[in-house]
Amino acid sequence: MRGAVFEVRQGYKSKDSKRQNADIANASSAYTYFYIPVLLLLSTQIDRDIALRYVQARWLLLNGTITGSSTNSTYKFCQEVLDYDLAGFFESYSKAIKNELEKVLAALSEV
Repeated sequence: MRGAVFEVRQGYKSKDSKRQNADIANASSAYTYFYIPVLLLLSTQIDRDIALRYVQARWLLLNGTITGSSTNSTYKFCQEVLDYDLAGFFESYSKAIKNELEKVLAALSEV
């Protein structure tokens, strides 16, 4: 394997089969070029049936948990593989992120 390709999402609640089929086709392409497809979720929001479909299509699925291992937890992966404390980043900047998000939403509601 040459490396990994990442699909990063906050969560995965959509049951959109077109989106899932496109992702699975992308995974096949990634393997053709010797890359592991990784679905990296920042939260734990994913239906079990969708998660199972991705795993069966040979995706590595990283859930947005702070416990677990580097092969099933987004935050353990970032900590152990990337040597970056992503959970700590979100803890440190959650108020600033929330404030900026509220500004954006307020601006959008004025349109």
